Amino acid sequence: MNQRLCFASDNASGAHPNVVEAIARANHDYALAYGNDQYSQRVAEKICQAFECDAEVLFTFGGTGANVVGLSSVTSSFEAIFCSDCSHIWSDECAAPQKFIGGKIVPITSEQGKIKPQDIAASLGPDRGVHHARPKVVSLTQPTELGTLYTISELEALANFCQEHGLVLHVDGARFANAAAALELSLAQLSHQVGVDVLSFGATKNGALGAEAVIFFKPELAATSGFMRKQATQLPSKMRFIAAQFDALLTDDLWLKNAEHANAMATLLATACGANDIELLVPQQINALFPILEPQVIEKLQRDCDFYVWDEHLPVARWMTSFDTTTSEIDRFSALIRAAINA
Repeated sequence: MNQRLCFASDNASGAHPNVVEAIARANHDYALAYGNDQYSQRVAEKICQAFECDAEVLFTFGGTGANVVGLSSVTSSFEAIFCSDCSHIWSDECAAPQKFIGGKIVPITSEQGKIKPQDIAASLGPDRGVHHARPKVVSLTQPTELGTLYTISELEALANFCQEHGLVLHVDGARFANAAAALELSLAQLSHQVGVDVLSFGATKNGALGAEAVIFFKPELAATSGFMRKQATQLPSKMRFIAAQFDALLTDDLWLKNAEHANAMATLLATACGANDIELLVPQQINALFPILEPQVIEKLQRDCDFYVWDEHLPVARWMTSFDTTTSEIDRFSALIRAAINA
């Protein structure tokens, strides 16, 4: 009997076997808590090597937590963060950043999930001194919630805008590995080398059990980050097990292989969409597809496969592939798509 298919989220997948083995290897003897162990410190250095820079690295265990720690470390309660109107910090984090920062989040109308410097400029508002929340951060999602990618030229333009206006550039990179794989760029080329100041670097969606890291490419921005992480309940006591997951993913570029595979499986699924004349809301670039489907087709497909409806009005579904998605699963789902459309 075939197991029920799942294209709901890359969060629905298990952990990569290498990650599980790394956790098991770290599970011996004693290690000082809260990151004061040599193992966690060594893996933090390994992350710096992967990003080709000296940076301040803080491990966390949640994506929302990583964003909260990164943003609260560089934003005061009287300051404002500008982001896309479909970004995770605006629409999917239950106002967690506002709760911990006490500041203001300003959503910017996006195009295919992306925002432009001129859009941010129009939202900065007049300088009214203490009567106006002071602009402080631009937060991008790379890749966006719609699976689209900021190009290097787009990132450079945004980074230059931030520098001109004295703003910090933060990137929510829950699927940063997928972006780097799709753009065929190194982690360094896609981050600090293009002007990113703070990165929420995700591993959970890339084969980890539950591991994220906040990377401050300008260490001076991390002055209060340790306090913020503790206050946000994101300081793991047994941090070596978080570090072990990054250790596995950074060994022999497993992070890249996982991301490339997930992206490739989505490309196969996009080909199946094309063969069945299914229009996509945006072009497929990473491991996410947003097919525009008739309600009855969605209903039929959800009898055998788990996935979410992204927009009930069009309607648009969201299909996510993962590091462990197989070609046979793509073939099975493709057959279900054909049957649902032709019924």
